[in-house]
Amino acid sequence: MFDNVDLAITAGEWTCLLGRSGIGKSTLLRLLAGLPTHGQFNGSICANDLSDIRNKTAYMAQSGLLLPWLDVQQNILLGQRLRRETRELDRADAIIESMGLSAHRQKKPNQLSGGMCQRTALARTLMEDKPIILLDEPFSALDAGTRAEMQELAFEVLQHKTVILVTHDTGEALRLAHHLYVMKDRGFLACAIPNSPPLRLLKDSACIEAQLKLLSALNA
Repeated sequence: MFDNVDLAITAGEWTCLLGRSGIGKSTLLRLLAGLPTHGQFNGSICANDLSDIRNKTAYMAQSGLLLPWLDVQQNILLGQRLRRETRELDRADAIIESMGLSAHRQKKPNQLSGGMCQRTALARTLMEDKPIILLDEPFSALDAGTRAEMQELAFEVLQHKTVILVTHDTGEALRLAHHLYVMKDRGFLACAIPNSPPLRLLKDSACIEAQLKLLSALNA
């Protein structure tokens, strides 16, 4: 549950949201995407020109939500298939190549590693070609090394997109964020981040200091 939320998201940059479990982070992303929630919403969500943003968003969930009976290419093309649009095979193959999935194009999810599944889910998100990308803890199930690789890949392929990332990982947030907020019952607490641009080195003293302050804000 959350109340009195007033948040402005900067276009073309990464905004990271943290907060305790159950505070409403995932619900907020679903509201932004125009997806159903189990709560009641009173308010407005719009772009600077007051237009509805629901058709401008692509959503990537923690689990990836790949269909197990479809191969990599078919999963990436799922949105176009469901909308009965002409499937852009060449564009899908270009994205598959950029994700390092060319050798796995015809494999199904149970034949892929966790990292490859998340690459496929990210590729499907890119295939939607939306200006606003909503990421709901997309890398939390991955081991540390694969997670770092996915952070770097996502940051590279989503340049110039408006990205909102929900995460429980303070290091991930500090590494990727242009803007960082802790979600509270009564709104958002803006948190300071180092002056260096993403992708930051977490071992730097500025990042260590920022992470300590961020942990204090989360535990307050």
